[in-house]
Amino acid sequence: MRVGVLTGGGDCPGLNAVIRAVTKSLINHGQCEVLGIADGFEGLMLDPPAVKPLGWDEVSGILHLGGTVLGTSNSANPLRDQATLERVGRNVQALGLDVVVAIGGDGTMSLAHGLADQVGLACVGVPKTIDNDIANCERSFGFDTAVATATEALQRIESTANSHHRVMIVETMGRHAGWLALESGIAGAADIILLPEIDYDLQAIIDVCRAREQRQRYTIICIGEGAKERGHALTTGLHVAGGTQASRLGGIGHVLRERLQPQLRSDVRTTVLGHLQRGGYPTPFDRVLATQFGHHAARLVLEGRFGRMVTLQAGEITDVEISRVANTQRTVPPDHGLLTMARDIGICLGEPPARA
Repeated sequence: MRVGVLTGGGDCPGLNAVIRAVTKSLINHGQCEVLGIADGFEGLMLDPPAVKPLGWDEVSGILHLGGTVLGTSNSANPLRDQATLERVGRNVQALGLDVVVAIGGDGTMSLAHGLADQVGLACVGVPKTIDNDIANCERSFGFDTAVATATEALQRIESTANSHHRVMIVETMGRHAGWLALESGIAGAADIILLPEIDYDLQAIIDVCRAREQRQRYTIICIGEGAKERGHALTTGLHVAGGTQASRLGGIGHVLRERLQPQLRSDVRTTVLGHLQRGGYPTPFDRVLATQFGHHAARLVLEGRFGRMVTLQAGEITDVEISRVANTQRTVPPDHGLLTMARDIGICLGEPPARA
C-alpha cells in the first residue's frame, strides 16, 4: 500500500510527532510505502507533484521539533476549480496513492472531505489546532503548548503591569473559539478574559479596571482575537501577501486599548502574541497526544477505514467520520464549567452586571 502524508493549514507544535508515528507504524506493521506531500494539498496541485519518500531514517529525530518537516500552506485549495481538481486526480493516480493521511484543522478536513467526494481520494484525518476548535474532538495536540506559551506571557506581563501600575492587554489567537484565551487567561491569573463567544460590555471592563486602580493598581486582560464589543463588528486589518491585499482578523487588543485609555488614569498597553503561540517545541503532553493520534491514524489506514478522523473523546483515542468535522467548529458553550468557575472566582468576562 502506498500512503501519502500531508500537513495543512497553520503550523502547530506536534505535527512532526504525528508524521513520525504515522510513518513508523505503517512501515513497521503494514510494510507500507510512505510519501510525504510538500506544503499541504499544494504538493498534489503542482505539475509534477511535490513529494518525497518517508522512511524510518527520515522521520527519526523529529519528535520534539516544532513546525513541520513537510511544509504547509494556508492558501492551497484543490477544490478551487475543475482544472485543479483534474490535476490532483491525475497526480494521485500517477503516484499510485491508495490513501492520504491529512493532518490539519477544520479547513483541511473540509478539503479532504471534498476530495473524497469529487475525485474519490481516500483520506484519513488527524486533527491539528492550537485553537482547540475542531468539532467532535475535546482536545487536539498543539493546544497545550499554545496555552503554556500564552500563560508564560501573561505571567511575565503581570510583572511589568504591577511595577508600572498599568492595564496590560494580551491578545491571543482564536478567531471564533475562545478556548485558548479562556484556559491561558485562567492559568495566567488574568483579571478580565474576553472571548469571541461573549460580546463584551465596555463599561463592565472600565468598572473593573477603575476598581483595581484603587486596590491592586494594575489589571491584566486576556482577549481572543475574535472577541468584539457588544454592538460592534469584528476587528480586521489589511494583510499583503504575494502582492495581493486581503482582510485578516486581528487587532482587537489595540482597539480595546484605544477605547479604554480615555476612561482610566492608568496607562494602557497591548501585546499581541501572534505567531509566538504556534512556534517552538511541543510540550510533553502534546508529544504524547500527537504520537497517539498518528498511531491511531495508521491503524485506520491498515484497516481500510477511510473517510474518518482520529479524535479524543471522553479521554479515549477514537475516530469519527470526517463529514462530522468538515465545515464546522467547536466553540465554548455558554454553560461550560470553566466559565462558571471564572465568574465564581471573580474573573470578569465582559458581561454587564445583572439587573436586580
